[in-house]
Amino acid sequence: MALPLKPPAFLTENSQNVTISGSPLVVVLAYDGLCTFEFGVAVEIFGLPRPEMGDSWYRFAVAAVDDGEMRALGGVRMMTDGGLERLKDADTIVVPGWRGVETPVPDALCDALRQAHARGCRIMSICSGVFVLAAAGLLDGKKATTHWRYTEKLQQRYPAISVVDDVLYLEQDNVMTSAGSAAGIDLCLHVVRLDFGLDAANIVARRLVVQPHRDGAQKQQIERPVARDRESLRLGSLFDYLHQNIAENHTVASLARRMDMSERTFLRRFQEATGKTPARWLLDERLRRAQHYLVTTRISMERVAEQAGFVNGKTLRRHFQQHLASSPLAWRKKFTVSGE
Repeated sequence: MALPLKPPAFLTENSQNVTISGSPLVVVLAYDGLCTFEFGVAVEIFGLPRPEMGDSWYRFAVAAVDDGEMRALGGVRMMTDGGLERLKDADTIVVPGWRGVETPVPDALCDALRQAHARGCRIMSICSGVFVLAAAGLLDGKKATTHWRYTEKLQQRYPAISVVDDVLYLEQDNVMTSAGSAAGIDLCLHVVRLDFGLDAANIVARRLVVQPHRDGAQKQQIERPVARDRESLRLGSLFDYLHQNIAENHTVASLARRMDMSERTFLRRFQEATGKTPARWLLDERLRRAQHYLVTTRISMERVAEQAGFVNGKTLRRHFQQHLASSPLAWRKKFTVSGE
């Protein structure tokens, strides 16, 4: 049975800028020297057939930057069914890396991206793809990020950009940038969540066997990016437990006992794996759970607070204002589609 999806958020909130016909169209660029992993991320999340999502799921197309046969990293050669003219109908454009940070970006591509942005199209880059957006002038005066290896070069070459060097992804004025390749998955899931809601993003993440959500502000570089095998399994079971029992009271002491670790070791391992303290991780997860309940149910604020793990509605409102610059009621009104 197909999942009943709400219309993508930008269909209702940005309809004055974008003309939509049917489900939203995502167009990913292909170019000679294509970064295959970044391209594959876009294909997997936006282009893979998902009948369980129903008829409103994304349409997908590939636009060739170069004429003729193009090479991709790994010895692959590819042809596409269309060129930059495909960008004219896109609702979202994905730039999956770029063939070299020193390689010039064609004027025709820059012009096409500027025109797309001017009509309200959402444009996003993965990893080194940020240099394409920068060349097109779409990041001037904005914050942007990329892989930590390239942040200094990006700032030097494009001083009008405010480069943030230690986040996973950023979004400003319908332009999105992500850090290294894996952060592109986080950004794409963020887009799914914006367009179709938390449940849809969780379903896609489950099929990818990845964490449903990593906050864009999470650090790119953590001390031990790959946990030891035994600890990875143990922390995975802990995250499952916390997601299932988010409303319960959890302390460092109780979680450390559950992991059979000292509190000091637990704190170190947890931060190495997530880039956050347990308290911050729990707060972020509870805020996301509250957002989900606000948009998908009509239960009272006190009930939302209770089910999401906040003490009461007053505490919920305080954290919403502090971390989301919004009240729960305003959030519900903004993101609940009429007729739901």
